[in-house]
Amino acid sequence: MNAIYSIILVDLLTWLILGYFFVINTVYLVLLVVSFFSTRKLNKSRDAYEITGLFDSDLYKSVSVLLPVYNEEENIRSTVYSLIQLDFNDFEIIVINDGSTDNTFEILQKEFELFPSERFIPEIVPHKPLKGVYKSNLFPNLIVLDKENGKKADALNAGVNASRKDVICNVDSDSWLEPDILKKMLRAFVEDETSIAVGGIVRIANGSVFERGRLKQILSPNSFLGKIQVVEYLRSFLFGRIGWSSVDGLIIISGAFAVFDRTALIETGGYNRESIGEDIEIVVNMHQHFIEKGKPYSMCYLPEPVCWTKVPESWDQLAAQRNRWHRGLADTLFKHKKMIGNPNYGWLGMFSLPFHLFFELLGPILELASYLLFFTLMITGLLNAEFAILFILFAVLYGLILSVGSILLDELTYKPHTRLRDVFSITIHAVFENFGFRQLHFWWRLRGLFDYLRRNKEWNIKDPNPTLTNALHWGWFAAFNLFFLSLLYYGMSA
Repeated sequence: MNAIYSIILVDLLTWLILGYFFVINTVYLVLLVVSFFSTRKLNKSRDAYEITGLFDSDLYKSVSVLLPVYNEEENIRSTVYSLIQLDFNDFEIIVINDGSTDNTFEILQKEFELFPSERFIPEIVPHKPLKGVYKSNLFPNLIVLDKENGKKADALNAGVNASRKDVICNVDSDSWLEPDILKKMLRAFVEDETSIAVGGIVRIANGSVFERGRLKQILSPNSFLGKIQVVEYLRSFLFGRIGWSSVDGLIIISGAFAVFDRTALIETGGYNRESIGEDIEIVVNMHQHFIEKGKPYSMCYLPEPVCWTKVPESWDQLAAQRNRWHRGLADTLFKHKKMIGNPNYGWLGMFSLPFHLFFELLGPILELASYLLFFTLMITGLLNAEFAILFILFAVLYGLILSVGSILLDELTYKPHTRLRDVFSITIHAVFENFGFRQLHFWWRLRGLFDYLRRNKEWNIKDPNPTLTNALHWGWFAAFNLFFLSLLYYGMSA
């Protein structure tokens, strides 16, 4: 009798795991299809804008570009120059030096000829004290705030208080904007007066050639991790966020580049200074505020406006980044838990937030359980060949189809790569992503969830021995591929 119960339990667990992989990848497939049609519609709208000359009109709102920086002496010149060269009629640039301990402020002061300014900064949203306010002698629309360190959300709040324009545009210090990006982003505010937040595509800058903040040539990253992240970013932005946006389920606009209505941002209290995932927190908080107040609003992701950003190219730095992202997701979902499954919050409450809770936040637990179960069944000789094949199909090949589909959609719509070998290389890495990297990713997310439960609020959890960590990650990558090949051999020979 106990043996029968054990078999039933194993069957339930295996079908639960298969169901998890099937549901999550099917939702992603639906989002990919939705994103494809949404992108085609937006491209037609873009063409209409160009034909009518609306891109050159004065219908756009004015923009305050906020650039929070901390110890960015290597990138600060090129990033600021990329902002200065933006093709837009009415904008200001506010650089917030968040207590840097390197030469970031000194470089700003010398390169842009800063001098003290009497500009009044009202205390609208909270932030750490300012040490000084400066303007540039070379560029009248460039303002620099020097303040005590308070981390990114605190720095952004200082920038919001200092801003004087209609719309806030946040940019990361290791990111570069294409010159016409503000015109393309602000079309959302022209088309829909209820728009309060807009996101755009973020692409990976590693490997590409920039000169004084201007993109000269698009090339794929040289490193294995860089190429893998190209696939990740395409999947995340091109069908993930555009797809969620199309069904009113968007809960994150990338912190690397985001545009918000200033009045709406202030009305919701600005950025949460205690959050380690300020980008997801501000979006969910704005959803909650406007829904509860009964005010009409809209948020969207546009597929064409491009922000180029640098990504980590070592295992330890990438692990720390993904750990922080997952802690930020956990923090936001638990803070806004009353919205989850609540019909008062519409599609967002009934589908998007529950999906992110069970499949994104808690997904690593199920993924870990799936691999532990497989390993146990293999060593005990209880692994069912049919189940092994279905697991490979749903957990690996389904994900591979989505990754390659994202690359195909990108090449069909925007053709960003001029070299065929770059497309081929990225496609090959889309395959490798599903064999070892994805499994490492769920482990980083699992660690992030564990660290969140331990109330770890550090921005970056530093690795005490990055050399060993990087070696162990490469070892895992090789070991998993051997494991998968043995699993495949078992399924085919049984």
